[in-house]
Amino acid sequence: MIEIKVPVLPESISEATVALWHKKPGESVQMDDVIVEIETDKVVLEVPAEESGVLDEIIAKEGETVTEKQLLGTINDKPIKEPKESIKEPKESIKEPKESIKEPKESIKDDIPAPEKTPESINKAPAPVAIAQTGNRTEERVPMSRLRKTIADRLHSATQNTAMLTTFNEIDMSAILTMRGSYKEAFEKKYGVKLGFMSFFVKAAVEALKKFPAVNAYLDGEDIVYHAYCDVSVAVSSDRGLVVPVLRDAHKMAMHDIEKNIIDFGNRAQSGDLTVEEMIGGTFTISNGGVFGSLLSTPILNSPQSAILGMHKTQERPVVVDGEIVIRPMMYLALSYDHRIIDGKDAVQFLIAIKDALEDPTRLLLKV
Repeated sequence: MIEIKVPVLPESISEATVALWHKKPGESVQMDDVIVEIETDKVVLEVPAEESGVLDEIIAKEGETVTEKQLLGTINDKPIKEPKESIKEPKESIKEPKESIKEPKESIKDDIPAPEKTPESINKAPAPVAIAQTGNRTEERVPMSRLRKTIADRLHSATQNTAMLTTFNEIDMSAILTMRGSYKEAFEKKYGVKLGFMSFFVKAAVEALKKFPAVNAYLDGEDIVYHAYCDVSVAVSSDRGLVVPVLRDAHKMAMHDIEKNIIDFGNRAQSGDLTVEEMIGGTFTISNGGVFGSLLSTPILNSPQSAILGMHKTQERPVVVDGEIVIRPMMYLALSYDHRIIDGKDAVQFLIAIKDALEDPTRLLLKV
């Protein structure tokens, strides 16, 4: 027998949850096949088969909490051809319970029939508990994933343990849209990546952080810790929840490097390949709710950071310019901040510094 064990967990993580078994007992597996997924509060770890054989036993079921090196199951490394023949006989016996289910189905009148247990439904984790009511009204109770629990705890902690306040402003995106339209083809041809909005905002935020160091600091007990560098966290949505990978030394990064890293973060967030190390240690966060159509929101702090910038949808609106009403592509910006560290005056001026840099992108080149 070959033991399947929980892999070495990332630093600061003591336990995980069995998320999904890709194989059932009796099924053949090949070396390096992913057998089971383990979910931590940061990432999902895939556990591959070390040898070819047959999955003999599942010890830790889906939804169970496990620790490092804990036994998950076993693989029988006998030839794969043998179990194929032994499975033929039980296949016929499976038909009998299927027929026995028909009788109770007929006795059910107003209630919704119980779902048939298919192999696909068995593999889903964690299994929902359906509560049938009258007619077509049903409720479904599904345990929260470990990642979702962590997100909930941290968001709740941020609102309870900080003096969070939000200030707003709006920016005219005309200059950025013009610059992007003029250089997007040349930019993509040279660097192999499209010129998006995020690189402009990261650059503008970095310059503003240099002018207002309190926004780039955090509270540690009775001390304020100031960072002499800018590690910008970028909120990325995935099927498993929101993750916040970090652009290390963003103050040193060129725009094409920023764009490449953000695209890479997005792809690996969906596949669950981001590491814990890539999501810790940020000093400031940018969240772009505009990609989902959000017009205005109040982002929640990414503790222990002291501020987060919220981007929103660009929308044409009438504005007054030089005494005349004109139509411009406008975006609302929101800065949520910890009022214990950052004064309202600094928060407002920080947001104005970002606004000025984005409405006149030459400021980013001249750093004025």
